[in-house]
Amino acid sequence: MATVAIRGVRKFFGQLEVLHSVDVEIDDGEFVILVGPSGCGKTTLLRMIAGLEDVSHGEILIGGRRVNDIAPKARDVAMVFQNYALYPHMTVRQNMSFALRLARRNRAEINQRVERAAEILGLGQLLDRSPRQLSGGQRQRVAMGRALVRDPQVFLFDEPLSNLDAKLRVQMRAEIKELQQRLKTTTVYVTHDQIEAMTMADKIVIMRSGHVEQIGAPLDLYDYPVNQFVAGFLGSPAMNFLEGEIADGAVITADGSRWPLPTTSTGYPTGQKVVYGIRPEHLTLGEAGVPARVQVVEPTGSETQVLLQAGGTTLVAALRERLPAQPGAVLHVTVDATRAHLFDPASGERLSSIFPVSGHKK
Repeated sequence: MATVAIRGVRKFFGQLEVLHSVDVEIDDGEFVILVGPSGCGKTTLLRMIAGLEDVSHGEILIGGRRVNDIAPKARDVAMVFQNYALYPHMTVRQNMSFALRLARRNRAEINQRVERAAEILGLGQLLDRSPRQLSGGQRQRVAMGRALVRDPQVFLFDEPLSNLDAKLRVQMRAEIKELQQRLKTTTVYVTHDQIEAMTMADKIVIMRSGHVEQIGAPLDLYDYPVNQFVAGFLGSPAMNFLEGEIADGAVITADGSRWPLPTTSTGYPTGQKVVYGIRPEHLTLGEAGVPARVQVVEPTGSETQVLLQAGGTTLVAALRERLPAQPGAVLHVTVDATRAHLFDPASGERLSSIFPVSGHKK
């Protein structure tokens, strides 16, 4: 096991800068997920840790050792790829033992490591099969087993679940998290799926356009986003945003609707333009409140998601109760003001002072 330190890392492809002075500190045994939209630089950063991409500026340290100029095979990391990268002409056993055989480990040690990994991953009955005889989930386990037998300082995962169906993704993310908790190996995991990030990570690094937007524990980032991008990226359904201005102790939107300020917000002058943010689960129905016209009702079983026209925009409410309302009906929504956010419309930075700042922005 080892720490990973990414310090002032920049990456250029020709004249194009794709990573901008990235700083991330990963503790020994920590499960860190790099998450963000496509093209944000998360996979490039992972490949730089692995040694598959050069570092243009800055440095990467693994276990305190600077690895910028160290070959991938000498970094003591193991990577699990999105497409599994299994050799089709080899059996599961041969795939899992391949790196050890290249390293000229003795046969007894190889067999012991493969058997141990197979037992951990439930592959004992599949060792003599070829990859084409396996399901997607089984292939993913083999790819993990190939990394596991190397007993690396750091595991690197590059969107390993993106090729699996929804049910299998849920199962596999639980298995990966359980495995990491058992082995306590430092893990860096890349995904664009914020649900994976929220459910699996000890710490999340949210990236956008080559910049780190915020770093912190999943629930801290969910509850205390530093800006509108982070607030909108985490959460499904996403946070609702309404444009308005402060007047008479409320945010007034273009249609005249009044939305309560966060309960301890002070010092904002009348007439200040803001973006008001509230998560769908923090909207409730009542006899009073802001009138909202129903557009679509989406029952999911555990909750009901309702698209509403209110505040001059379309909002989503996630309700625990089942709602018989039809499109066109007018309901009244109230807001949990202790959970509301205010953002600056120009910079996107959070304004509301009710929440402590978590993590940091780069």
